[in-house]
Amino acid sequence: MLGSCPPGPLHIEAGRFLDTSGREVLLRGVNLGGDCKLPYPNGGTHVPSRFTDHRSVSFIGRPFPLGEADEHFGRLRHWGFNCLRLLTSWEAIEHAGPGQYDTAYLDYFTELCARAGHFGLYVYVDFHQDVWSRLTGGDGAPGWTLAAVGLDHTRLAAAGAAFVMQHEYDYADPRPRQPDNYPQMSWPSNYGLAANGILWTLFFGGRDFAPQFTIEGRNVQDYLQQHFFGAQAALAGRLAGLGHVIGFDLLNEPNAGWIGRPLSHRHTAATAEDPRPVLPGPAWSPLDCLAAGSGLPRAVPMMAISVLRRGVVTTGTRQMNPEGVSIWRDGAADPFAAAGAWRRNGAEAEALQEDYFRQRHGRQVDFTEDYLAPFYAAGAANLRRHNPDWLIFAEPDLLAGDPARAFPRHLPAATVNAGHCYDITTLLLKRHLYPLGVDLERGRLLAGRQAHLANYRERLQEIVAAGRPAGCATLIGEFGLPFDLAGGRAYRDDARHPGDARVWRRHVRALEICYEALDDLLLSATQWNYTASNRNDPAIGDGWNQEDLSIFSRDQQHDPTDPDSGGRAVDGFVRPYPRAVQGRLAGMHFDRRRGEFTLAFDADPALPAPSEIHVPARHFPHGYSLEAPGQEALRADGQCLQLRALQAGRLQVVLRRRPRGRAG
Repeated sequence: MLGSCPPGPLHIEAGRFLDTSGREVLLRGVNLGGDCKLPYPNGGTHVPSRFTDHRSVSFIGRPFPLGEADEHFGRLRHWGFNCLRLLTSWEAIEHAGPGQYDTAYLDYFTELCARAGHFGLYVYVDFHQDVWSRLTGGDGAPGWTLAAVGLDHTRLAAAGAAFVMQHEYDYADPRPRQPDNYPQMSWPSNYGLAANGILWTLFFGGRDFAPQFTIEGRNVQDYLQQHFFGAQAALAGRLAGLGHVIGFDLLNEPNAGWIGRPLSHRHTAATAEDPRPVLPGPAWSPLDCLAAGSGLPRAVPMMAISVLRRGVVTTGTRQMNPEGVSIWRDGAADPFAAAGAWRRNGAEAEALQEDYFRQRHGRQVDFTEDYLAPFYAAGAANLRRHNPDWLIFAEPDLLAGDPARAFPRHLPAATVNAGHCYDITTLLLKRHLYPLGVDLERGRLLAGRQAHLANYRERLQEIVAAGRPAGCATLIGEFGLPFDLAGGRAYRDDARHPGDARVWRRHVRALEICYEALDDLLLSATQWNYTASNRNDPAIGDGWNQEDLSIFSRDQQHDPTDPDSGGRAVDGFVRPYPRAVQGRLAGMHFDRRRGEFTLAFDADPALPAPSEIHVPARHFPHGYSLEAPGQEALRADGQCLQLRALQAGRLQVVLRRRPRGRAG
């Protein structure tokens, strides 16, 4: 595919993605990739670090060196993907210091985007973050942002203010998984700890909640956001002329910090007033966090997953920061104490304004409308100075609980609802409970395939509904599942039976439920994720906090000449689908076992380009029979079927797998 013409720009009309020919485009793609959160080549969380080099790191080579680009882009195109959510981060661009951009990295990323276009791939750029930064247990923001607000990152772990794998994991311990030190999927607990609470509250609400806190003459909120937008603009200027780069996901999984929360509230149960999901780990109140961060030991409730009780429950209390370590740098102070939210009273912490983070200027604040919506408006204006036609991909605060309350109602034109939809039970437990399962978020039992499918479809419908008031199109920015289910059983089976697709049957079944629900709702989506450096090693996985959701691994690549080799559960995500239809989509369904694909659309023969359907040879190895009344087949070679509509109105396409020996 190298050397082909890159696809042109897309626009949105009535909630649908349309190309320059007026065809409706269905975007089916993948996140590239999980290790883009980390410096190259030795930045993975399986490598010990105290982050002393955070200003001198490089991200050139993430997601892969340019010399490997053709191989990986070719494989993704072979699998039928037509879209990439291509990850970068604020740190990758501005790690050296405020206003110091890594121009060599910008050159690398620009060339990477250009090459993706020659494989027929649309690209939208994702400014990724998880729990603020690598120094606070995740990725995203440069390390210097912590020092800028007065935090000493070397003290965070001791004070319980951040839970970071490189601090908790014993690299001398021969066990790759250490549930007593660093439990699996424990990184999200950082959203409830002091470092994230402080940083997110200042980033989104510094003007309201720390009005006297200035850096270089600017309020802390303006200082942080202006640098963030400056890094985005530095990259946007490079990409503005690439037509297949369709826009930017402004900020992965934004978080409200403490905005909207009572000062003393410990979130141990979801309620109608506070529907946020309860996370495993310590249930800190904002006051607990601030008090412990200032050196006061605190006894905090501990939460854990209970499958029997279908949720996250209290298991006891733990004394936090027993040594009384302050997280503030010498000469720095807690800006919220300085603003009068609370005070230290001997060995105790006293709340002075219980509603400090809930009310401003005499009214109750709404994080979504008062802080997130203006952020998206400013970010869109910043990017569209470089390309006015770019789509803006927006996400809600995933931890808000209620999707309808988490997604802004007023957003810039041509904004895409890019919410995420995971099976949280599978993600947390690394087991796909089937046929009898449980939805831990809702406390719901699931019995049988149809119940699992209906539950996931309902979750997708809630995401779509959340974006309707703002008039958004929807693209599910992330979904997927861990491939190290059941302690990595599939990896052991694959080692015994190299290349045997049956070892992935559990994963295929789980992915089929996701894709069938997406098909039912005619939704575009980008699966999480493709990590070129992935390893089966349970200490490594995607290289970040022991996650292992990559659909590719060198450890599964038994035949480098086969583009499918290296893929995990390929039958689950390689499926027929319409890349574009000469009209408007009306319905689609794929039955893998019967080898039958059906498509319905409302045809407009006046549109100058034909419908294009990806027909993977993997599912139709001996060809297929075609029923397409009212249409003319223009091309049926490789894995692409092109059909031209000869009449207007509802048309149907049916593909049926030919049996062995009857290739057409």
